[in-house]
Amino acid sequence: MTSLHPTAPDASSSLVRNLYVHAPFCARRCVYCDFAVEVDRSPDGRRWTSTIARELAFLLDTGEAALAPTLATLYVGGGTPSLLGPGLAGGIADAVGRPRVAGSELEWTMEANPESFTPAVAEQWAAQGVNRVSVGAQSFSAPALKWMGRLHEPGGVGQSVSAARRAGVSNISIDLLFGLPGEVPRSWEADLDRALALDVPHLSVYGLTVEEATPLARAIREGRTSRPGHRRYQEEYLLAAERLAAAGYEHYEVSNFARPGFASRHNQSYWNGSPYLGLGNGAHSCQGRRRSWNVRDWRAYEQQVARTGSGRVGEESLSSDQSRLEDVWLGLRTSAGIDAASLGPAAVRTAESWRLRGLARVEDGVIRLLPEGWLHLDDLAVEMDLAAPFAR
Repeated sequence: MTSLHPTAPDASSSLVRNLYVHAPFCARRCVYCDFAVEVDRSPDGRRWTSTIARELAFLLDTGEAALAPTLATLYVGGGTPSLLGPGLAGGIADAVGRPRVAGSELEWTMEANPESFTPAVAEQWAAQGVNRVSVGAQSFSAPALKWMGRLHEPGGVGQSVSAARRAGVSNISIDLLFGLPGEVPRSWEADLDRALALDVPHLSVYGLTVEEATPLARAIREGRTSRPGHRRYQEEYLLAAERLAAAGYEHYEVSNFARPGFASRHNQSYWNGSPYLGLGNGAHSCQGRRRSWNVRDWRAYEQQVARTGSGRVGEESLSSDQSRLEDVWLGLRTSAGIDAASLGPAAVRTAESWRLRGLARVEDGVIRLLPEGWLHLDDLAVEMDLAAPFAR
């Protein structure tokens, strides 16, 4: 199938250079959280890294995965990786293989929450080669943080940024959450002001969604809080897009903004079709059209790896139709857009209608959604896919 991405990589290579490692532990589950997390205030980091090492060894020994001698990106997410303390980075380097994290071009990201990202953690991580930190701020409002179930104070975010910078890590990202229920006393504009004042090179903004198995969904059912409003969601998203663009950030993906040269290379590997390997409970892997995923529950994953060596619980191969729809969706979610010529005349006419409605721009044959279009990404991806029946 002809690639829809203007500069798509070769996804057929057998060697994987992008690795995700899931650290599931959190001191508390946030009200909105539906992630694969394990509530544990004092997790055993050595036990966790040994399980990760065992899974990777099995995948390599059996040929289920083939990592390159040096990685391009390593992303440790969660959960709360910083909860595992200063020794985490060294443990991961040992589990993955130190030569793989020794490359000068490696982007090594670790997620952190302010209450557990101490100066000692920052220094030890940086000493092991971590060069990018993503701080889970979510808000600078004390009442909003309390409503979410977060453990840090508003000033903790700035302290985390300072700790990373003192340790020599300048590539810092902050996560913010928008679209909260109206009764939560939080100013989204004030949160954007506080984030911009920290002058970090990367910001991610995520809209609150209600997942059925969360404390938030239960609170809504019981009438203890209201369902987030669609209008507030749209207004706050567009305000963020406007404010961050005016401050010099490129809106390079639906939820992500970066100063030049600071876009997340790991996350881009997901969006541009590069192969990636996931380790840990709930982690996913991708090699071309083949997808696989691990057991979601941490304890069940640990037991399965101890018993069989593998954490995998399912896999699939996408059909041509599924692969094309995914290519359209992934391409439209980034500022790279999709190649209109590869979709045919009907698709180009569809893109032109989006342009006239203020949802997209079409330049040099490439379709790129505007923030107003990204609010309707899923619907527009299906609409574009249906406009290209020739590719079926």
